[in-house]
Amino acid sequence: MAGMSAVIAAPITTTALGHNSPTEYISAPYMPYANPNAPKGGTLSLDARGTFNSANKWMTTGVAMVGTDYLYDTLMTGSLNEAFTMYPQLASKVTYDPDDTSWIVYHINPAARFWDGSPVTSSDVKATYDAILTKGPMYIRSYLGGIQKVQIINKQQVKFVFASDDNKEILLTVGQFPIFAKSSIDADFEKITLTPLMGSGPYKLGRVDAGRAVSYVRDPNYWGRNLMVNRGRYNFDMIKFVYYQSDEIAFEGFKSGQYRFRPENKASNWATGYNFPAVKAGMIRKEAISSKNPVPMQGLVMNMRQPIFQDIRVRQALTAAYDFEWMNKTLFHGQYERLQSFFHGSELAATGTPSAAEMKVLSPLLSQLEPIQRQAVLAKWQLPTSDGSGFNRQGLLKARQLLLDAGFYYEAMKLYQPNGKRAHIEILMTGETVGRVLLPYIRNLKRLGFDATLRQVDGPQYYERMRTFDYDMVVDVFAQSLSPGAEQFGFWGSDAADQVGNRNTVGIKNVVIDRVIEKLGSAKNRQEIVLYTQVLDRLLRAGHYLVPLYGKSGTNVAYWDQYRHTETLPTNAVGIDYWWTDKEAEARVNQYLKK
Repeated sequence: MAGMSAVIAAPITTTALGHNSPTEYISAPYMPYANPNAPKGGTLSLDARGTFNSANKWMTTGVAMVGTDYLYDTLMTGSLNEAFTMYPQLASKVTYDPDDTSWIVYHINPAARFWDGSPVTSSDVKATYDAILTKGPMYIRSYLGGIQKVQIINKQQVKFVFASDDNKEILLTVGQFPIFAKSSIDADFEKITLTPLMGSGPYKLGRVDAGRAVSYVRDPNYWGRNLMVNRGRYNFDMIKFVYYQSDEIAFEGFKSGQYRFRPENKASNWATGYNFPAVKAGMIRKEAISSKNPVPMQGLVMNMRQPIFQDIRVRQALTAAYDFEWMNKTLFHGQYERLQSFFHGSELAATGTPSAAEMKVLSPLLSQLEPIQRQAVLAKWQLPTSDGSGFNRQGLLKARQLLLDAGFYYEAMKLYQPNGKRAHIEILMTGETVGRVLLPYIRNLKRLGFDATLRQVDGPQYYERMRTFDYDMVVDVFAQSLSPGAEQFGFWGSDAADQVGNRNTVGIKNVVIDRVIEKLGSAKNRQEIVLYTQVLDRLLRAGHYLVPLYGKSGTNVAYWDQYRHTETLPTNAVGIDYWWTDKEAEARVNQYLKK
């Protein structure tokens, strides 16, 4: 064998796995954003929206309660400081072959235990994946589509075999899903019930107040509390989610201390809302936490399955009709940024005109793009800006011309499609929050002659219509990691456009985009990930598939002054699981709230 080693690299066994990302903390005693001496105790309370009727978010029916991830360990857990790096949780190490990435073996920690004390074994892992791949949500099934089979080698070793060795990141992806006990999968996987599947995680389900609140209680016997990634983590004795129907009511709940930690997503609240008595009494902290993550693209999706949106000029017109500058000034106190990229605020965003490396990727593909998209891919990208006066005259004039160029015409001030049908657009929404943002836009569409309506439906109807792509326009949010890859097929891939329940809400079917996502999925290093993502960014922008709304780099959080965190927070997240309660401060807050 010795003579052959120069030709064939032997498989390697390691305790950390990075996909074109460093494994900096492989021998660290704990994560750099953790406090290993953080005191245990206290309650973390947060808010949630809507309602729930199930404890399992991995099946296709029911509405799952928020927070179930606290019940389950995954094979490995991600670093909040690195793009895509995993460290041991249920698995203590992995074995794989860098030259043949069509398989990986996860070695389960012999100490790993479910809540009932039974060991976690490879048959639990296999049963979990079999259930998710046959009965799980469609977008997860397609995301894990590369798994050919899951094999049990022995009690502690489980082997994932993939359909090819193209998708390098799937080696890590399979380490990210919760593992359930086989016995409870067999009995209960598809039952809509408030009893969770058996897990091995740091928390157990506590009290459930049907549809109104759910709490999780820290398991003092949690098997994994001394793992490197878990030192200084999961410090709260209880984590509670309180449900509200709208953000307005939730904010009132925060003011009165019904829950005590709030990511503040509303700019007007952040600017002017924090002047209530508890703030003046010094009981509330406000903190802007920065992040290197891409800002989630929030946009008004145009459903390409509807004939009215087929012409790219119509989609350009609908973008020109949106008046960000006026809205940012009047509704948001100037606190938001216009999202110029699908990876805004990160190194993945495409800027200026394409670089030489980008041109090398784009050149052979350009002839397959429609002329307007081709032109926009090569140009420096800039969304239309208005003067902020509220009339958006330039934008509407431009939109009108684009519609006329696309063969639309006017009769008695009303706009008609080239086929003689009235130009009608319905924007679908649920809840109250986006209504005030969409009404000024609807007004602009009406000024253009559209028969435009805003349709508000209840939660269940909204989810069903989203699942079956039954809408003209809808607000959707595309959150991205720092290491995009094969999951982009679910967002923008041609196959996903036809799969009910998948994430391609736009319905994009574009061979060039498919091709670039393929390249991204098989990227060999960080440079290639950045390169192909920037090319993808250009293609998505140039297709005018959605009207980009607004966003903000980093996260604004407000909390009652009882929570603490380390000086250095993670670079890619708020990292709330590493925060803790200051007991004396909590007593002061409780005392204040009793008054």
